[in-house]
Amino acid sequence: MSRVLLTGGSGFIAAHVLDILLERGHSVVTTVRSQEKANKIKDAHPKYGKDKLDFAIVEDIAQEHAFDKAVVSDPPFEIVIHTASPFHFNVKDVQKELLDPAIIGTTGVLKSIAKSAPSVKRVVITSSFASIINPFEGDWPSHTYSEKDWNPINAEQAVENPAAGYRASKTFAEKAAWDFVEKEKPNFSLATMCPPLVLGPIVHYLNSLDGLNTSNQRIRDIMQGKAKEEIAPTGTYIWVDVRDLALCHVLAGEKEEAANKRFFITAGYFSNKEIAQIVGKNYPQYEDGLPTEKTPGGGYPEGGIYKWDNSRVKEVLGVKFRTLEESIVDTVKSLQAVGA
Repeated sequence: MSRVLLTGGSGFIAAHVLDILLERGHSVVTTVRSQEKANKIKDAHPKYGKDKLDFAIVEDIAQEHAFDKAVVSDPPFEIVIHTASPFHFNVKDVQKELLDPAIIGTTGVLKSIAKSAPSVKRVVITSSFASIINPFEGDWPSHTYSEKDWNPINAEQAVENPAAGYRASKTFAEKAAWDFVEKEKPNFSLATMCPPLVLGPIVHYLNSLDGLNTSNQRIRDIMQGKAKEEIAPTGTYIWVDVRDLALCHVLAGEKEEAANKRFFITAGYFSNKEIAQIVGKNYPQYEDGLPTEKTPGGGYPEGGIYKWDNSRVKEVLGVKFRTLEESIVDTVKSLQAVGA
């Protein structure tokens, strides 16, 4: 089993990555922004001692040298899984709040590993479908997205609005990581994870209904009756369950064959209308607030939608994806546990 550094341990995806790492016998140090967050995670995993679960405080990942101390460990790290990066659209300054933390955070952790953690053999980075999709092509039904695609967004377009800023932050950060490995030829190989919309159960000790990850807010809103008159547009029509994505992160750290590969991790299509139907079918108590067959919105584009190719994930990592129904049923259950 390996010694693993997991960054951003209180995040939606990282919390599931942590569970899987511990279940598989790895020993983990996870970075958090505060001691309070560390205490919450520690209290939720009472059976693991300091030798199996420990913490490093990194208050601001956008600071130069932010990870210099965190990457040093005894016993030394063999795997680093870097999930820490902002995903929200509530920003005033795209450069400072989205682009800088993503890019500096990613290159910063790689520099720190190269300088101070020669034992690290693999770095896994959470990127996004945002770094694959071409937003200028719209629904693009003639195209099949795969790991070969890169978002062509440039620096000027990146600061136009928060949505463009988010997509650019993921694109530029991932490209910076690949450039670093190519130029610096460090002691480690790289694997990047590119998921689209990430749905699935929340880890209750880190969450409230108000502090939900952006992707799951649509499920909360449907449960709360906000889609009764009209269903919100789906936006991104492909998804993955957070538990499958977390397992992909861990396997990409463990498997030799994942070295220097990009992974486009999706279970397939979904729509907000389908989510509402699944909630209605499995949770009749919400029926009065849910949309009906006739409620407008939330479907697929009339002219069709891009296709996707997730064969590399299946072949190299061997992951079988959960169904949309399984994911939504489990997510609703987890939201109920925090008061939905």
